[in-house]
Amino acid sequence: MKNLLPVLAIALTIGASISARPSRAQLIPSAKKASHVQITEGPALESAQDTWAIITWTSNNPGGSDEHFGVVHYGTDSKDLSQTAKSHIRLNQQHSYTVFRVRVMNLQPHTTYYYTVDSMNPDGTSDGVKSPVKQFATR
Repeated sequence: MKNLLPVLAIALTIGASISARPSRAQLIPSAKKASHVQITEGPALESAQDTWAIITWTSNNPGGSDEHFGVVHYGTDSKDLSQTAKSHIRLNQQHSYTVFRVRVMNLQPHTTYYYTVDSMNPDGTSDGVKSPVKQFATR
């Protein structure tokens, strides 16, 4: 037991010294908001089942806050896209593009849906990109 005490004291001293060191990880600041965000690929239906679908698209990196949302506005009438599905995404400021994937839930089987996509900041402001109206059908 006498020999254990010095070993324990050394271990505690080393542990305290390691945890007191400043972190070397660097936080990347929010990027400047892009002056013009545009969809570079899609939107497209990735998958659809009877009650859900996944819509995906790629845009140039919108910049601004790292926290973003992909948004799908949809409905069964192409002139009334009042339903909304959104999915959280964390931007990688080191990439020049962002891939968005949004799962649209609670759909009706054997139904045609119309949709557009957008992306937005956590405060709800749009990135100013909106796709043309597209469509998909559930199984």
